[in-house]
Amino acid sequence: MNLLIKSVKIVNSKSPLHGKVRDIFIKDGIIKKIAEKIDEKETGKGVKIFEQKGSCISIGWFDMKANFRDPGHEMKEDIFSGIAAAQAGGFTGVAIMPSTHPVLQTKADVEYILNKCKNNLTEIFPVGALSMNREGKDLAEMHDMKQAGAVAFTDDKRPIMDAGLMLRALQYTKNIDSLIISFADEKNISGKNMMNESVNSVYFGMKGAPAIAEEIMIQRDLKLCEYAGSKIHFSTISSGGAVDLIRKAKKQGLQVTAEVCSHQLCFDDSELNNYDTNYKVKPPFRTKGDIKELIKGLEDGTIDVICSDHSPEDAESKTVEFEFANFGITGLETAYASANTQLHKKISIEKIIEKFTTRPREILNIPVPEIKEETKANLTIFNPDLEWTFTKEQIKSKSQNTPFLNCKFRGKSLGVINNNKWNEV
Repeated sequence: MNLLIKSVKIVNSKSPLHGKVRDIFIKDGIIKKIAEKIDEKETGKGVKIFEQKGSCISIGWFDMKANFRDPGHEMKEDIFSGIAAAQAGGFTGVAIMPSTHPVLQTKADVEYILNKCKNNLTEIFPVGALSMNREGKDLAEMHDMKQAGAVAFTDDKRPIMDAGLMLRALQYTKNIDSLIISFADEKNISGKNMMNESVNSVYFGMKGAPAIAEEIMIQRDLKLCEYAGSKIHFSTISSGGAVDLIRKAKKQGLQVTAEVCSHQLCFDDSELNNYDTNYKVKPPFRTKGDIKELIKGLEDGTIDVICSDHSPEDAESKTVEFEFANFGITGLETAYASANTQLHKKISIEKIIEKFTTRPREILNIPVPEIKEETKANLTIFNPDLEWTFTKEQIKSKSQNTPFLNCKFRGKSLGVINNNKWNEV
């Protein structure tokens, strides 16, 4: 794959080229030259040329939380449709969750995923189950999974209710230099909720989950993390109180990181007034005040990562009464656009891109690509100011459970490069 990218602004705060407009020549998947101007005659024959006004380039985007439903529920998503959705959204790397059927919980399960997706433009990084069958009773085979290529361990949207099990998991992953990802939810408080507990949940007549259910579990896990002297990452936090707890823990020196999913920045619980199941998510949409605190957390570094929380569901799982619908939104294709639309006036482009590129890789201990000559090209081209409308025809995922159809966005991926492959969006 030989490609000449013309007049792109480099967005990489850790690079001496940050903020500069350059031409970039890529030959056989390697960045061969970066210069103010590269003549097409220098590149030889058969070179593709990309040039669009207002284009920027960063290292390839990385999504820290997605579900590909393979194996077990391939009618909702499989590895290849998930990869297509990731590429459409600008991602060259994706960490996928273990909530499949069977659960990703053995060396063989991890190897199945890695073998099935090898040599693709978008690289897949399996996250193994923390407990066997995600039942929260016994630890899964974490050492074997890590040896096979698992980058972290979690039970996805099933919180670990047994504090002793969570402590043992934290101690064990410290010994094998890995990471526990915690979904914070005290189920005895949240119960079988449909949405956030608020005035709106009363008005809409639905069971609500109070933010304290998330915050109590974060407090518990922070104490366990401190005792074990290990690392912990909080998945898809949603409340202002959670942001405050994590901010204080970081000031105390605890090894804690956190993420927010992009759609949590876009909607509050008033959106459920028409009982549209595409707004049924876990954790639930909370209040406008919570959204403000999440944005503050992104701005000051309390929240390290923005993820898609890509959760594809088939029509049969969503076109039912709200109570019986599955939780989740397909998010890979809209993650950057939705986040940038909400944040571009509040947070710098450098910080936004860092939360899609550098920080997730650092947290998962994955090598961070570079934009410099004689390195492998792992890049995303995008336009942060492009205004566009997301339509049904642009969906690459097998599933269409999204509240973003026909939404107008600001910011869009234009193309991705990795593993000597190029895909223009």
